[in-house]
Amino acid sequence: MNSMEVSRQAFTTRLPLEGIRVVEVSHMVMGPACGMILGDLGAEVIKVEPLKGDNTRRLLGAGAGFFRAFNKNKKSIALDLDDEASREALLDLIETADVFVENFRPGRMSALGLDYKTLSKRNPRLIYVSHKGFLSGPYEKRLALDEVVQMMGGLAYMTGPVGRPLRAGSSVNDIMGGMFGAIGVLASLHERNTTGRGKEVQSALFENCVLLSAQHMQQFAVTGQAAAPMPGRINAWAVYDVFELADGHQMFIAATGDAQWRTLCNIVGRPDLLGDARLQSNNDRVRAREWMIPTLTETLAKHNPLDLASEFEKKSVPFANITRPEELFDDPHLKASGGLVKLGLEDGSETEIPLLPLSFDGARLQPRSPIAFVGEHNRDVFGSLGYTSQQIERLVGTGSIRTPNGAAEAN
Repeated sequence: MNSMEVSRQAFTTRLPLEGIRVVEVSHMVMGPACGMILGDLGAEVIKVEPLKGDNTRRLLGAGAGFFRAFNKNKKSIALDLDDEASREALLDLIETADVFVENFRPGRMSALGLDYKTLSKRNPRLIYVSHKGFLSGPYEKRLALDEVVQMMGGLAYMTGPVGRPLRAGSSVNDIMGGMFGAIGVLASLHERNTTGRGKEVQSALFENCVLLSAQHMQQFAVTGQAAAPMPGRINAWAVYDVFELADGHQMFIAATGDAQWRTLCNIVGRPDLLGDARLQSNNDRVRAREWMIPTLTETLAKHNPLDLASEFEKKSVPFANITRPEELFDDPHLKASGGLVKLGLEDGSETEIPLLPLSFDGARLQPRSPIAFVGEHNRDVFGSLGYTSQQIERLVGTGSIRTPNGAAEAN
C-alpha cells in the first residue's frame, strides 16, 4: 500500500468534526469556503439553495469553477426563502444545527427572520457565523467585493506597478475570510463545551485584507518610509527575480544569503562573481543590482531549465518554474502526494480538485460524496425532521428537484 492509499484510508473511522451539523445559507466564495472547510473536517454541511440553484452553478468566465471549488462535502436542499412555509421549515432544521453560516448583504438575514438574535432564541447552542464586507464601524453597511477591499486595504496598491493598482489573481480575501469564519466556528465550538451556549462570529473582507497589508504598515512604522509597490520595490535580497532561461522558459530564482549566492554562481558557471569586491555581502549585491542582474540574466539565458532545476533542488537554491493554473493538474508533487483527487460532479462526470492544505497524522481530508445536485437532499433532510412527502413537495413549490442529468423529478 503506497502513502497516498494510506492517506485515503486514515479517516475511515472518525473525522475531527463528525457529529457537527452546519446549515449554510450562502453563495459565491466566502461563505461557501467556510462551509467547505467545516465539511472537509467532517461536519454534516447542509447547503440551502434557491429552487433554481446557487447562481455560481451557472457562472461563466472567471466564475466558472466557483461552485465545484468551494462546495464539496455538502448536502443540498432547495427552498424559496421568500415563502413563509419554507422559512418555517428552515427554522425547524436550524433548531437541530450546531452552526449557521451566511454571507448575504447587510440586513437580508434580519428581513428573513434569520438573524442571530432570532435564531439564538430558538437554539441557544447555535454558533452563527456571518461573512461580511466590513466588521462593525462606519463602513459596515457598504457592499463589498474582493476587488473593493483589495483597493481599500492596500493590497492592490502593493501588487501593481506604481500608479496602476492591480487586484491579486485569486479571490484571496473571500477564501481567507471563509477560513477565518471557520476558525471562529472552531473556537466557539470549543468554548461551547464549557458554557453550553453558542455565539455570533463575524468575519469580514476588509479587515482580512488589512491583515494582509499589516507587514507593509509595520514597515512604514519601523522605517518611516512608505512601502513601495512590489514591482517597484527595492529588494531586500540581491537575487529575487524571474529570469528567462533557454527556450524562453521562465524561472524564479532567489539567493537570500551568502551561501546561496556562492552556490548559485558555481552552478551557473560564474565563479568570477564570487571574487568581485563589489559583491561580497547581500547589501553589496543589492546596491549592485543595476549591473549584476543583467549580467546574471545573460548567463542564465544559456541554461537548460531542467538541468538548473535539478541542481537547485540538490543544492538548496530556492527556485520555482512559472506555472499556469491548468498545469497544476499534472504537477508531480500534487499527484504523487495525493493532493489532487477525483471529485464526482452533479452531472455524473469527474474532475480533479486540490484538497485542503492540511494533514492529520499524515492523512488528507478527502471528498466523501459527489457534488450534490440542487435539492438532492430535500427528502432525506426534511424527512428526518418528520415532514411527509406531500409537505416536502409543497416546500419546493413546483414539486420537483433537479436530478443529476438535469431532468425534473417529483418529490
